[in-house]
Amino acid sequence: MSPVDPDPVTAKGPTDSSTSVGVQRPVAASPRTVNLGRGKFVPYPEPVDAAATKVGKGNRRKDTKPEIRLRSALHRRGFRFRKDHLLRAGEVRVRPDIVFPRWTLAVFVDGCFWHGCPEHQHVPQRNRDYWVPKLEANTARDRRVDAALIGGGWEVMRLWEHEDVEAAAQRVAAALDRRRAHSRLEQE
Repeated sequence: MSPVDPDPVTAKGPTDSSTSVGVQRPVAASPRTVNLGRGKFVPYPEPVDAAATKVGKGNRRKDTKPEIRLRSALHRRGFRFRKDHLLRAGEVRVRPDIVFPRWTLAVFVDGCFWHGCPEHQHVPQRNRDYWVPKLEANTARDRRVDAALIGGGWEVMRLWEHEDVEAAAQRVAAALDRRRAHSRLEQE
């Protein structure tokens, strides 16, 4: 008995099924798009060269150098926290870089490029049809996340990757002190 492929090859877009039975092939290559969420589609940013692809794939979602430096500074100060901890606030699911669950404090270490730093963000000149809406969608998502977390009783801190680590750790420590004091007042 010969093996049978249970799933025919399919492709999105217009197809020509006049070839083999059960096999559909694309008629013409359609431009690829990327879904940015909330119904927004933009053209796929074709990489210029292998170096651009390598840089793009090298971007980490978590454990970036600025995050690690801040976590180390906080740990040296005696703070214990969760990293990349899933929070749910209404319809929003988010993983802040540093979370203090007991004190309902969520800390994000935002990259200047990805989150629109007013001092350092540089929008690429190539593939602007992709990058401009992508970076705008990132900042809009940040605002939605902030609103959902604040609505759920969380304090949200957003720190830039270029900020001095010790100054950022001091800001987080001050926020924790405020949250602790607020919690003690509620208990009395």
